[in-house]
Amino acid sequence: MESVYRDYLDDLDPTRTGVFPKLSESGHSEPDQLSRWFSDLAAIPLLILQSSAPVGFAMVTRATGAGVQELKCYRIAEFFIVRSHRRLGIGARAVELILDRFAGRWEILEYLRNPAAVKFWRRVVSSYTGGRFEERVHNGEVRHTFASRPAPRASAR
Repeated sequence: MESVYRDYLDDLDPTRTGVFPKLSESGHSEPDQLSRWFSDLAAIPLLILQSSAPVGFAMVTRATGAGVQELKCYRIAEFFIVRSHRRLGIGARAVELILDRFAGRWEILEYLRNPAAVKFWRRVVSSYTGGRFEERVHNGEVRHTFASRPAPRASAR
């Protein structure tokens, strides 16, 4: 995951200065941030591979709180595909696999100021759900909520 994390941080910086986010200002370095992801019991970091090479990652988080224990509720907290592998269907296929693997209620947030992400998630969520999702735009965020389908089981022979 470390091999694509720096590209992720660079992508978050709209001015391409390489200083966003300034993890050191919050007392964390890049390795510290990744360690926090892997030590968070509610987080499930996933590496996205193409021909066994890392091309991105996702982090799924489990919702916590009152009344959530009996429901399986998830959120895509982070999602990234390196630029050279975008628009090849890798991200959409990775999302489909993730949603199938963790069947339940989902929430995906994007910032309106990132129109490419909004377009990607609208397309992928609409395709995956057959249009059965809710979208709300509030305070500069687009929020998609929907239920994923369970992964198909292999038939026994």
